[in-house]
Amino acid sequence: MSEVTAPTPPLTILLAAPRGFCAGVDRAIQIVERAIEKWGAPVYVRHEIVHNVHVVERLKRLGAVFVEELEECPTDRPVVFSAHGVPKSVPEEASRRNMIFVDATCPLVSKVHVEAQRHFDAEREIVLIGHAGHPEVIGTMGQLPEGSVTLIQDVAEIADFQPKDPKKLAFVTQTTLSVDDTAEIVGALQAKFPEISPPHKEDICYATTNRQEAVKALGSKADLLLVIGSKTSSNSIRLVEVGLRAGAKAAHLIDDAHGIDWSWFDGISTLGLTAGASAPEDLVEAVIAACQARFAITLQDVEVTREDVIFKLPRVVATAQD
Repeated sequence: MSEVTAPTPPLTILLAAPRGFCAGVDRAIQIVERAIEKWGAPVYVRHEIVHNVHVVERLKRLGAVFVEELEECPTDRPVVFSAHGVPKSVPEEASRRNMIFVDATCPLVSKVHVEAQRHFDAEREIVLIGHAGHPEVIGTMGQLPEGSVTLIQDVAEIADFQPKDPKKLAFVTQTTLSVDDTAEIVGALQAKFPEISPPHKEDICYATTNRQEAVKALGSKADLLLVIGSKTSSNSIRLVEVGLRAGAKAAHLIDDAHGIDWSWFDGISTLGLTAGASAPEDLVEAVIAACQARFAITLQDVEVTREDVIFKLPRVVATAQD
């Protein structure tokens, strides 16, 4: 008597779009690749170029050496500064040591630096909305003299904040924050300090906003949401939070398909799937393949917008053989 094979359970996968690499991440990775082509290995990189373990490991195999501080880099090898930005003191020290360096700071992070400098030049006290210890926050605060910028992480901290002159106050934000959380903090700041000066244009980057909007669009339809991204990735962590708020019954951050606990799928018929701005698309494809091995899957794209942003490479690596 032959065994009866159990039917393969159905699973609908809602694919968020946009997802994965943004223009700033793509540019930063290309800078490291071009630097290795141009100068040979090793090329040093101060801090993870982007917050994704798979990207970092691949670049290590090509010849990148990741360090946390400039002092760990020899003076006779090039160094790349990460996409998150660095304090002004870092390129100044690299110049003093006559080092070859390439700044891979995302142009949208550089825009925040310019805004902060503009407010400082106008003699305004500056509030930075962001997360303590994040390299982008360290880099932004390091653009100006110590004490010029006050970090505000949530609404509760506003109650104790007393500027020197409420009429000469401005704010900027980290680019990878929750859009909704930041709006709440900005609203509280503006309620307490009606004359506070905002950025010329919102600091949260287009990619962060678009990925959060895509997750909102599928959140209420998903029994389970998986966000592919590293635990150090601020924008990826925010996607988990946004998905839960949007109505996903459960949500998890995973590095890759190996991070899936298949017990999460018990009783699940609809999976929402996305990837943070520093997660490569092949990780998404691997999760889909892992699901396909266990379920009869139906793929549905949930697209909220299309992205066509491209950032130019720095001239020094634009043509690797120069």
